[in-house]
Parts: sequence; C-alpha cells; structure tokens
Amino acid sequence: MKKPQALREYLLKSIPDLVSNQDRLDIFVENGKLRSTLSGGYSFEMAYTLDMTITDYAGDVDLVAFALFTWLATNQSELMANIKNDKNEIIFEAELIDNTKYDLNIKVPLTERVISTRAENGQYNLSYPPEPQYTEFGPPTEFTVLDADGNKLASWTTVDKEGWSLDMPPPGKSP
Repeated sequence: MKKPQALREYLLKSIPDLVSNQDRLDIFVENGKLRSTLSGGYSFEMAYTLDMTITDYAGDVDLVAFALFTWLATNQSELMANIKNDKNEIIFEAELIDNTKYDLNIKVPLTERVISTRAENGQYNLSYPPEPQYTEFGPPTEFTVLDADGNKLASWTTVDKEGWSLDMPPPGKSP
C-alpha cells in the first residue's frame, strides 16, 4: 500500500497545525479487499477505507478538506468527479473539544492497483501504474473518415462544450 503514507506526508506538509505536531495525525486502513481476475498474471487491486484522525486540531477545518481534495485530484480523481455518490462518499465527524480545538475523523474510500509481470528469469516484478487523470475537453475538432480507396465515409466536428474526460493509460504505460 502506497497511498496511506503518501497522503500522510502530503497532509503533514500542507496543514500548518500539523507541521510541528505530526503525532496528532493517525491513519488506519479498514475494510480492505483484494481483487484479482488472473487476467495477465497475478496483478490485483486493493480497495479499502482510509480512516484518518487529527486530534486537538486548532486550525480551520475547511483547510483539512481542501488539502485532502487537492491530494485526491491526483491520487484518486474519481472521488472528485463524484460520479456515483453512494460509492464515493467521504465521511467525516468532528468533536468540539473546547472553544478552539476539534478531534476530526475522516474516512476516504481508496483503491490501488498492483501490476505483476514475470521477468525472463522467472521472478516477478511489482509495479504501480499511474492513477487515471481527468483532462479538460479540447477545442472542437474536425474528423473525416476515409475508406481504403480514399472515399469519404463520414465527417463531423466535436461539440464545443466545457467538461472533462478520464484518461486511463494501460498498465505499464506512462502518460
């Protein structure tokens, strides 16, 4: 698992209240599931809930959410798209300790893919493909499709619309 440590490091650098109080950030993994289809070998996916607690937090609670979402935009972007709310919800609880401090608990559903490839010597290598990223739609584009003889089969222009598309590189390929 790479994401729990990566998120911890990111939050410790991003949230001023935690920079000098790193022991107040606890991260656990719950409800872990391993999935494999044996397609292409022993590659698998981990799915789990990251359970994060920040104790005695005196900063702005919105800053924690903002920092979390900036990390998720790169590391679990489908949570930002909120495609299916019941599957992708981030749950939080806050307990007011006194007039200035909270204990915050945030639960985030995460997944990680692990690709196994067999080397020529028979040993296996594990790699971690990049997460799918959303990119903004480009300007309208004209397409023309020709047959083998050069005859025009169809032509069209893509829609001029604001939006985002999900780019998913195949495992082992870098964007």
